[in-house]
Amino acid sequence: MAKRKSKRKPVTTRKAIQPLDTLFNCPFCNHEKSCEVKMDRTRNSGRISCRICLEDFQSTINYLSEPIDVYSEWIDACESANQ
Repeated sequence: MAKRKSKRKPVTTRKAIQPLDTLFNCPFCNHEKSCEVKMDRTRNSGRISCRICLEDFQSTINYLSEPIDVYSEWIDACESANQ
């Protein structure tokens, strides 16, 4: 007699989620991975500061914000100040 086909589907493996960076390159001193972002969700503020040249930036965040958002706001503020 013939064997019946299995109704099981193969298990799909999920891709590992890589966490986003919290260390970025400084636009002022050009050191790599010298700017660290700290998110204070209770006060709705994100703060980024450079360990080398001591430049810092603070912006308001919401519950969807990530460290890359604070860094991109800092870059945008630097570009608008240069124009």
